[in-house]
This record gives sequence, structure tokens and C-alpha cells, in this order.
Amino acid sequence: MPPKAKFTREEIVNAGLNIVRKRGMGAVTARELGMELGSSARPVFTVFHSMEEVQEEIVRAAKEVYNRCVKQGLSQEMAFKSVGMEYIGFAGREPQLFRLLFMRERAETPGVKDVLFAIDDNHEEILHSIQTQYGLSEENAWALYRHLWIYTHGIATLCATNVCSFETGEIDGMMTEVFTSILKNIKAGEKYDQSL
Repeated sequence: MPPKAKFTREEIVNAGLNIVRKRGMGAVTARELGMELGSSARPVFTVFHSMEEVQEEIVRAAKEVYNRCVKQGLSQEMAFKSVGMEYIGFAGREPQLFRLLFMRERAETPGVKDVLFAIDDNHEEILHSIQTQYGLSEENAWALYRHLWIYTHGIATLCATNVCSFETGEIDGMMTEVFTSILKNIKAGEKYDQSL
């Protein structure tokens, strides 16, 4: 009969998230998890089969934290802009989780056209908010989304890596300026290169 689990999956994953928040995913080991839980490494393996399984659950939990930010943004009147602000805010508040989800090397490199499918499970809801709020075709909504995501990701990366800091009003102004410019061009009929 296997030993009774001393900690639940959720407790172990939360301990892992705490370690990631402090020192990044590279610091998550069975020993560190045990220390975070005030125990030995052994209880981890009464619940999980491997450290890879633990890490997968930590990534899933980090996505849940991020997804709550996206849902918050989507609930606002200016949903698309609010999602962008939440993305940047997430990078500033949770830099290690942001790095884990959006700044890690991937086995396959998607093109810019497909990157949002590859990294963000919320892309369809965000795209729908753009189409609904701004009356754009799916093609033009994708063009706007991709351009703004690239810009937003740049700001978020600067925040997550402490390269520079921005005031909230400054980010808001920058986002509005770029968004307005791209939307104006789209509405005027300028065709964006869809291979991007």
C-alpha cells in the first residue's frame, strides 16, 4: 500500500509557484519544494510521478494566474486596451511568472502570424472583443491584435526584466497612440502584410 500523501497536489504546486516567483523555474527541485513545505523531498513523489509532472502543473497554475488578469481586462469597457494593460501589469507584478509563460525558449518557433495561438489560450476571446468593439473583419482584427501584441510584449518584457520602468499613465498614453494609429490605417483601408 502506497504511503499516504502528506501534502495535496495543490499545496505542492502552490509551493512550486512560490519558488518560481522568488527564483524562477530553474530553482524548482524536489528538495526546494520540500523545504518550501517544511518537509523533505519525499512527499512530493507520493503525489507526483516526476519533477516534469510537477513543472507542468506549475506552468498550468501560472497560466491560471495570468488568465485571471485577462478576464479582468476583458470585463472592462475598453476590453482590448485593458487586456494589454493587464498583460503589462502582470509582467510587472509577476516577473518570474511572465518569464515562464512568455519569455522561455520553445521547441518550435512559430511565425508572428501564429505566435498568439502558441502562447496565449485567450486569443479567441481577445480577438472577438476587437471585432465586436471596433467593427473589424477577422482579418483586420488579427492584424490589429498582432501589431499591438508585439508592442505590448515589448513594454511588458522591459518591465519584467527591470530594463526600465514606466508610469501607468505613460503606458496608457503610449498604448493609445499606437492603437489609434494602427486602427486609423486599418479603417482607411491600408492593407497590412498578413505574412507578419
